[in-house]
Amino acid sequence: MLKIVKASLFIAATFGISGMAQANVNEALANICTIVQADDKGELRKKMRVVESDYRLKLKDYYSGITCNGNSLIRTAMLSGAVESGSLLVKKMPKSELSAPEADGKTLLAWIEENGLSGSPIAEVVNNRI
Repeated sequence: MLKIVKASLFIAATFGISGMAQANVNEALANICTIVQADDKGELRKKMRVVESDYRLKLKDYYSGITCNGNSLIRTAMLSGAVESGSLLVKKMPKSELSAPEADGKTLLAWIEENGLSGSPIAEVVNNRI
């Protein structure tokens, strides 16, 4: 009986801690859309470094879970003309993730062509990276 109680407490504590960690990560990433739109490369780099050191998460781990007005971070940077932030995001993402379809089923390159943004400096960085 005592073993069951200990096991139950351990499981409850584990789930409680992971729920708190998730909430803390969300708080840490709360204003990342604003930072990208403002093209604040230094602040974006700092935010990514804090999340990596505090929560051991790389950009690829949380990139797909963040949307800014329905767009991913790189798409938001392109629409906002945030060249510095967008270039940093592209350089930090693995090549395989850049060529994978996003939430809407379109790859980044297909979305760029569809929206007529192929002349963007960020699109050039994407093309060079893929």
